[in-house]
Amino acid sequence: MRDVRQLAEEIVAREGGYVNDPDDPGGATKYGVTLATLRRLGIDKTGDGRLTEADVRRLTRADAVEIYMRHYYQIPKIDRLPEGLRPSVFDMYVNAGSNAVKILQRLLRQMGQWVVVDGVIGPQTIAAAEVAEAAAPSHLADAYGIARRNYYYRLADQRPASRKYARRRDGGKGGWISRAEEFISPRYHLSDDEHRKRTAGWGA
Repeated sequence: MRDVRQLAEEIVAREGGYVNDPDDPGGATKYGVTLATLRRLGIDKTGDGRLTEADVRRLTRADAVEIYMRHYYQIPKIDRLPEGLRPSVFDMYVNAGSNAVKILQRLLRQMGQWVVVDGVIGPQTIAAAEVAEAAAPSHLADAYGIARRNYYYRLADQRPASRKYARRRDGGKGGWISRAEEFISPRYHLSDDEHRKRTAGWGA
C-alpha cells in the first residue's frame, strides 16, 4: 500500500500545472488546487492580502501535496476507511470533493448497508465500509472504481461542456475515465468499443 504522501505526489503529477479552462467550473487551477480552495483555506501565497489567480500561479508542488494530505485525506477521514479503498476515494475527493464520499455511501447502500448519503465520513460510514470490505475483500475497491467511472459518464451526459474530459477528440477514453480506471482491476476496464458505445449518444 502506497503511503499518503506518495498518493498525494501522484495526484499532483496527474493534475499537472496551471490551467484556467473556461469549461471547468473550478476555474484557475494548479496541480488540481483551485482558487476557490485557496480562498476557503485562506492561503495567500503572494502576501498582498488578496486571493487571486496570482496566488494559484505561486503554488508549488510541495504546497499542493501538503494541502491534499491535510485537507483532502486527513480532515475528511479518508484515512479511517478500509485500506484498499483509500487511494481511489482520496483521488476522487481531490477531483470531486464530497461527491467522492457520496459515491461510496450510495455503493454501500446498494450492498445492503444503511448509511446516510451526506458526503461526510463518520462512524456510520466507516463501520459500513468495514462490513462491506469484510464481505467482499477482493471486490470493494473495484466496485467503488466502477461507480466512480459511472459518475463521470453521467456527469458528461448531463453537461455537454464536460464531455471532453470523458472522451477524447478521437473518441477514445478521456482523462476522467482513464483516471477512474487506474484504480480498477484491468479485467473490469471497458474496451475501446464499449467506451465508444457508451458515449455514442453524445454526437460528434
